[in-house]
Amino acid sequence: MTEEDIKNRYITPAIQNAGWSIEQMLFEHSFTDGRVIVRGNITTRGRRKRADYLLMHKKHLPIAIVEAKDNKQGVGAGMQQGISYAELLDVPFVYSSNGDAFVEHDRTTGKERALQLDEFPTEDELWTRYVNWKELSDKQEKLIEEPYYFQLGDKTPRYYQRVAINRTLDAVSQGQNRIMLVMATGTGKTYTAFQIIYRLWKAGLKKRILFLADRNILVDQTMTNDFKPFEKVMTKIENRKLDSSYEVFLGLYHQLAGEDGEEPFRQFKPDFFDLIVIDEAHRGSAKEESRWRRILEYFDGPNTTHIGLTATPKETKDTSNILYFGEPVYTYSLKQGIDDGFLAPYKVVRVGIDRDLEGYRPEKGKTDIYGNEIEDRDYNRKDFDKKMIIDGRTEIVAKRITEFLKKTDRFAKTIVFCTNIDHAERMRSALVNLNSDLYQENSKYIMRITGDNEEGKAQLDNFIDRALPYPTIVTTSKLLTTGVDAKTCKLIVLDTNIESMTEFKQIIGRGTRLDPEYGKEYFTILDFRNVSRLFADPEFDGDPVQIIEVPSGGEIPNPNDPEPNPGDELSPEGTEGNDNPDFPGGNDGRFGGGEGSGRASVYRVNDVTVQIVSERVQYYDKDGKLITENLIDYTKNNIRNEYADLATFLRSWKSADKKVAILEELVEQGVLLDALRDQYDHLKELDDFDLICHLAFDQPALTKSERANNVKKRGYIYQYKDVAREVLEILLDKYADEGINELDSTEILELQEFRKFGSPLKIVKAFGGKKGYNKAVKNLKEEIYIS
Repeated sequence: MTEEDIKNRYITPAIQNAGWSIEQMLFEHSFTDGRVIVRGNITTRGRRKRADYLLMHKKHLPIAIVEAKDNKQGVGAGMQQGISYAELLDVPFVYSSNGDAFVEHDRTTGKERALQLDEFPTEDELWTRYVNWKELSDKQEKLIEEPYYFQLGDKTPRYYQRVAINRTLDAVSQGQNRIMLVMATGTGKTYTAFQIIYRLWKAGLKKRILFLADRNILVDQTMTNDFKPFEKVMTKIENRKLDSSYEVFLGLYHQLAGEDGEEPFRQFKPDFFDLIVIDEAHRGSAKEESRWRRILEYFDGPNTTHIGLTATPKETKDTSNILYFGEPVYTYSLKQGIDDGFLAPYKVVRVGIDRDLEGYRPEKGKTDIYGNEIEDRDYNRKDFDKKMIIDGRTEIVAKRITEFLKKTDRFAKTIVFCTNIDHAERMRSALVNLNSDLYQENSKYIMRITGDNEEGKAQLDNFIDRALPYPTIVTTSKLLTTGVDAKTCKLIVLDTNIESMTEFKQIIGRGTRLDPEYGKEYFTILDFRNVSRLFADPEFDGDPVQIIEVPSGGEIPNPNDPEPNPGDELSPEGTEGNDNPDFPGGNDGRFGGGEGSGRASVYRVNDVTVQIVSERVQYYDKDGKLITENLIDYTKNNIRNEYADLATFLRSWKSADKKVAILEELVEQGVLLDALRDQYDHLKELDDFDLICHLAFDQPALTKSERANNVKKRGYIYQYKDVAREVLEILLDKYADEGINELDSTEILELQEFRKFGSPLKIVKAFGGKKGYNKAVKNLKEEIYIS
């Protein structure tokens, strides 16, 4: 019997006989979307992770997984797969069955046992075992069983959000008052926070809640989107005025903390808030002298819980999230999000510029465009746009960005990260000159959005609005590195030197949101500064590790001592740091480098030639690394991973009634044949079979037309007469034009070319019925692939 037969006849009835209702059983439950695979400009989805059965307690708490196999396999054949799914889903009990019996794996004890079909556990039995393992009190059990917020038409938590929510509630129920969640940008931290807050609030455990963010737009987005169900009990803290009549408060930490000794948060008593949630907790909250910490330490009663949300936990000698919040109760990484298909993968185009690779040394006595004599030394990539401005370099970067957009989509939302505000302005101007046609139509096509520019900042909401085309291209330095939910951002340009892994992760996070409805299934990184080397750093997707620097005396510092260097705490909203401290607003090189120095701080030249000397395209691979192998080698390797040799492939191809099943399986392994045809003209006329045999197994290839003509020469179709022969001739022509997939369905008979013969039913009768038609088409496909 097939696996489906086994499930329908034995496994489902056995589970139902144990008292489980159909509503508690999620069948063929797909909990990932399948990795987006990109080659060239072609995308496809890999295989989804799917549990045969997911059994739910109280409709929202997954408690058991059952993996089914056909009865040609052993009863425990599905156990390892089931355990791997259970680890992802945080499910305590795993079962495998082939219809003869069950094997149970209890993750609470690590033990396994065999069960007869009529011994499958009841819901009450499993829940009791779980409660005893967790040693839950009645109060704790009530909290954990509190359902999510849901109304008809609402989204439901994804599996990792559910795990994050449940682990947080579990930690709260155990009395843990400082909790950290690490979730990659674009994975729904705010929605996760809402469900945590809602369940704690609804259970009556947390009655007054404060949600802290660092930017106005984040608070406004949160109130109108994820937190909207709280609208009757929710308020935004503005003008430092606090109204105690509400239950859910949202505010900006720097407004609430105040300045110059004013601390508006002291209007409330220290025990006023039961729960404080800190969004983007990698920022100032981790520093003991920061304003966030003053708020947290004030509202830090024995029953107050602090929950920190971050995509990039900050662990340095000066700053530590772990030191404050403790180890994360859950981490969902960028790599996992891409593998699951919830985040957009990226391809990287590394562009090598001659002056970056070789450096630039001015001839002796050379002056810049302002008449400043240039200091005689080598200038390199780290100097450009900070200490040395080469106009030709700015122009060639702008030209390459423009070329890319013209070849792909000129209205693709694009963020260009520059070294400082001045560089962002010069880049904006260079892009305007190269795109004057669209800029003339609408001056918001290209804009600078930086902390000092009110016109640009006012357009931020329009840039992230999916329905609005303008602004399309924005240049920035720091302002857009974090907190901007730009789902449609398809191109990120790196023309700034980035050493901080936290900043790099934040920038990459601007592109990771998927938006297939608007054609966003991946994003491209144009890297002009070799910043993408940081992808290879283990820290990029590693677990957060607390860093404490040991001083020369060898004594480990006391974590409770004040930190001597507060570091680079984020400025209040609307400002951003400039890499040149002498010129906080940016400068163009006309100003001196200090009293008596005799030199400019920044030189600018416009007579230096600049060229692009190399360009390499890299793709995100299934192991989370960037690979540079060409498309042909990549395809060959993936095919050979599935079919070790030609004979194995030919056996599978011949035995498959519908060839499309084999092709779909290869697509899930990352074999994108259409991407090859898109890139190599000489492959366009090969069908999928020949393309596979030619690339993976070095076989000579025939075009579709050559194969069709060979069938005609051998005379196969001439054994049929009249309508049947004409139908087969048309089918053969369809194959020559469009490939074998066209022949796999009787729906093809509804096409215009066949209407002259009457209805599909009448055409099938010309072959003696459906059986005769299917046999004729099957034989035709075999004839096509005779060597």
